[in-house]
Amino acid sequence: MQAASRESYTAARAALETSARAAGAAATAVIAEELLGFADLLRREPRLRRALSDPSRSGQERAELAATLLAGKVGEGTVDLIKVLASGRWSAASELLDGTERLGADALLASAELAGDLSEVEDELFRFGQIVDGDQQLAATIGETIVPVARRAELVGGLLRGKAKPVTVSLAELAVQGFGGRTFSGAITRLVELAAERREAQVAYVTVAQPLTEAEESRLASSLSAIYGRQVSVKVTVDPAVLGGLSVQVGSDLYDGTIARRLAAVRNAFA
Repeated sequence: MQAASRESYTAARAALETSARAAGAAATAVIAEELLGFADLLRREPRLRRALSDPSRSGQERAELAATLLAGKVGEGTVDLIKVLASGRWSAASELLDGTERLGADALLASAELAGDLSEVEDELFRFGQIVDGDQQLAATIGETIVPVARRAELVGGLLRGKAKPVTVSLAELAVQGFGGRTFSGAITRLVELAAERREAQVAYVTVAQPLTEAEESRLASSLSAIYGRQVSVKVTVDPAVLGGLSVQVGSDLYDGTIARRLAAVRNAFA
């Protein structure tokens, strides 16, 4: 997002945080679904996107247009948040859509936090992403753009419903829709990171040849937290191809101590 759009999104995010604290987990989850439903409407209706981000209209005019459109269709809390979005300045109509979708994801995570489920939702999203990435047929089916999004989201929901938190299901379905214009895998990764950020944690992606014990994972998390000066959420992927050692990526920092990398370095030296 450009600067003006970021300011508008930040204002709506602040309004959401106030609303969530007052409303509680269940009501915030409803607001989240309504926000995401409005994002779907914006995606389908480019004229509406342009009208609600038109700089020739005042912020109040745009907010009143949104309120009139949604009256009686969604809850008052949702209308109030959408009015904040519509009254903001957006650098492009597409950024209003991005901001609305992001606010819907924020609301889902806020509801999970209020319910005490945020860490579990984060882990469930990561594990589901691993399952999909490890199954070529499933990954191809979920990522097949010629299949309607609704059908692919229904598939994901069917796989997760009853086995994961409702917020996890909703976020995974959002990932199918291409959250933020990303692939399914990229969207899942971003949502995991947003969940961690909400817990004021940073994600460390760790690749090992064999699963770590709970004690080893805990020690690694403590060491990384000491290095980065904040809580680190360790996400482990098992890949026998690395042979041994481990690879750790935190943001743009990569620490690769795998045997596979060392062998590659030796081969390059001889070459």
